[in-house]
Amino acid sequence: MRTIRFLSALFVLSLVGCCNTPEKETDKAPDAITLSVPSIESGAAEGEFVVEITAPSIPKLVGLPEWVSKKEGEYSNYKRTVTFTLSSNLSFDERSSQIKIVSSGVSSVFLPIRQKGRAGDPELAKAQSSRMGLGWNLGNHFDAYSGDMPSETCWGGIPATQATFTKLKEYGFSSVRIPVTWLGKIGPAPDYIIDKEWIDRVYEVVGFAEKAGLSVIVNTHHDEDHGDGHWLNLKDAVNSELSNQQIKQKIAVVWAQIANKFKDKGDFLIMESFNELIYGGEWSSSSNTEKKCKVINEWNQVFVDAVRATGGNNATRWLGVPTYAASPNYTEFMLIPADPANRTMLSIHCYDPYEYTIGPSQHSDWGHTGTVSGGAHVTDEQAIRNTLEKLTTYAEHGIPCYLGEFGCSLRNPADARAWAFYKYYMEYFVKAAKTYGLPCFLWDNGSPGYGQEHHAYVNHGTGDFIGSSGEIIETIVAAYTSTDPAYTLQSVYDSAPTF
Repeated sequence: MRTIRFLSALFVLSLVGCCNTPEKETDKAPDAITLSVPSIESGAAEGEFVVEITAPSIPKLVGLPEWVSKKEGEYSNYKRTVTFTLSSNLSFDERSSQIKIVSSGVSSVFLPIRQKGRAGDPELAKAQSSRMGLGWNLGNHFDAYSGDMPSETCWGGIPATQATFTKLKEYGFSSVRIPVTWLGKIGPAPDYIIDKEWIDRVYEVVGFAEKAGLSVIVNTHHDEDHGDGHWLNLKDAVNSELSNQQIKQKIAVVWAQIANKFKDKGDFLIMESFNELIYGGEWSSSSNTEKKCKVINEWNQVFVDAVRATGGNNATRWLGVPTYAASPNYTEFMLIPADPANRTMLSIHCYDPYEYTIGPSQHSDWGHTGTVSGGAHVTDEQAIRNTLEKLTTYAEHGIPCYLGEFGCSLRNPADARAWAFYKYYMEYFVKAAKTYGLPCFLWDNGSPGYGQEHHAYVNHGTGDFIGSSGEIIETIVAAYTSTDPAYTLQSVYDSAPTF
């Protein structure tokens, strides 16, 4: 009986098998090319997109634009998976293309690809720029350090007080930038816990500015490596992806702590990712610039993601990000990070021309009325206008741009000629910034004297003017805030000093 049953089972199985002899539907060659997605739509940032192509023979891709690369998988069961990588779109304009997909015996099809440019809300950008207005830097203060340990007073600074910011507001400033170095105040990996006393003091001083009615920028400042081994080491990150990943992890953890500390602060507070990131000691990048800036773009994205993830007021507050060296010379390599709030600004520093403002042999003259022997050039003013006008393109496309630092090393008021041209430079620069709608922040390092890198305007502890700086402050405040229709950039130009 068991044998008969077994044979019966085999007979039944054979009958079942004979009923399945026709070829499976999935084994038939398709009579058309089909795609898993109708098109690729992308933001400005670099991204990967996977498309499955079904075709009767190995599909060929024709017309791949230079900003799109591909990686093709195996062709199996009439299917092939292709991974398309779109490079970052660094222009303001949207770009598009279509890839032709060909397979023998059937009609070809097209895969449209569209990538957005860098853009935001122009009206929102204009309002934010107007709000920031003319600003001042609490320089060489919280950014001062000795042996990798930050200190408010280690570079001769005086602890800031409420009076400092109250007087800045009275002088006519709208904003302050508070550079902060964290360095040795950051604990070991993986938690990177920030010293409570240090961040509490920064929080207190931000409160002074808030009470005075000023907008505030807080950043990470001398944490970047300038050949001194600091942790934001762009050179290491460019040359080692492992180092890059480790640095990005630390950026995320550090900024999450800073953001959480200031989470309750209103939108008067702006967070700025970095100060002046450079490759080793290279203030001017002469090679592999795109690669260096790509890493900076990645770091800025990590910063934005970390701050936004903390929620609360940080979900929508304005954020600032720099390009290489915070220089206007590298904006073409700059990618504004993807931001769900669409409130990210470009931070630029401008001390042009270096030979006049902070170089080791500072000229006595500047501008079209100066003499060549004094170091002046008839194109000095035009160079400033060209630089600032280029930056207005960002605001026109909805991305505010601000000059986080500008300035010129103080000249001796006793030298009438040097003082006159110095005052003219400061007035012209600020009037130009106002004319082009750019907020600008005066660099004040609290260092009196004359020569290289002396930018002492306001006593950091009392808010009082230092030396003859009151004359300069009054000049630049008028240049930025005056509503007199007769007071224009041209009128400033026409009033240049003559000797």
